[in-house]
Amino acid sequence: MIRRESDIERVRVALKRSRVVAILGPRQCGKTTIARQFVPPDSPNYFDLEDPQSRSRLADAGLVLRRLSGLIVIDEVQHHPELFPLLRVLADRKPLRARFLILGSASPDLLRQSSESLAGRIEMVPLEGIRLDDVGGKSQLRHWVRGGFPLSYVARNDESSFSWRKQFVGTFLERDVPQLGIRVPADALRRFWNMIAHLHGQIWKAADLARSMAVSEPAVRRYLDLLSGVFMVRQLQPWHENLGKRQVKSPKVYIRDSGLLHALLGLKTLRDLENHPKVGASWEGYAVEEVLKAVQPDDAYFWATHQGAELDLLLFKNGRRIGVECKRADAPCLTPSMRIAMADLKLHRLHVVYPGDQRYPLAKGVDVVPLAEFVGAV
Repeated sequence: MIRRESDIERVRVALKRSRVVAILGPRQCGKTTIARQFVPPDSPNYFDLEDPQSRSRLADAGLVLRRLSGLIVIDEVQHHPELFPLLRVLADRKPLRARFLILGSASPDLLRQSSESLAGRIEMVPLEGIRLDDVGGKSQLRHWVRGGFPLSYVARNDESSFSWRKQFVGTFLERDVPQLGIRVPADALRRFWNMIAHLHGQIWKAADLARSMAVSEPAVRRYLDLLSGVFMVRQLQPWHENLGKRQVKSPKVYIRDSGLLHALLGLKTLRDLENHPKVGASWEGYAVEEVLKAVQPDDAYFWATHQGAELDLLLFKNGRRIGVECKRADAPCLTPSMRIAMADLKLHRLHVVYPGDQRYPLAKGVDVVPLAEFVGAV
């Protein structure tokens, strides 16, 4: 069973306080399913811009949308960014006749026109796919292996799930990216994506990737920003302050969905994953994503020094500094790196999340917490 009540409630609350609400997340992560909880797909107020009939209904968008009232849903809005100036006009009407729920598969940076046209009128609700909290801690291994895309998670078996993810990658590169108006050869982007999978959890080094792909550093930077902008890759930025130490100042890169990471690495089953050298990095990235979804911090960074001290996550939440270390171990112990991070970063608390089921203290202000308990998936 998949519980998504919290996502529906986030959208409901946003609609009460904002004239335009945007649900943003990768394709196939469940945006449409949630939108249909508010407006049925056969309603005249529902527009799917991948459906030719819906597109034809919006041939004269100004005339059509002005006549409607209540809640209006526009799905896959990134295909028609020219709608955003019109939405600004409609959202400013007095009295307000309609609110808008728009769905997009690209970040605000790629939908820059939306953030400029609707500044002060739009509220963004990020949707990341199925969370561990949605399926429960007992399903953690399955969720880790298959990832958070609903059709991958609920597939009949690992083979079917793996096949769905491979097809998703192909369709995304060959159809979805060009539809965003981005002109990058699919083969080049596929190769780059596979290279990022092998660098998952490591520090970004543009020069190495550019040399391997025989392209310029600005080109690989553009590829990285593109995959980040469509929610496939996370660039976790470094935190640095005046500590009298040389600190890492390049981001870490992660494939955001663990299931897609495993598909790119050719890993079908839990056994395949456990025998692969990237198993530790895979679990770290999985835990990082689940922690970020659960905590929803004001800001998030990683921290590392050239002397070897590091912290997987430095979270700022309500004025507090919270550290998170992600350890795939049976019984994590206190390390010198943790002590240094506590002292140098002045952490209020340091949590060491791991795949086990027992919580225990390590030192003052430091505790070991099962991932499922930390994210509330119990």
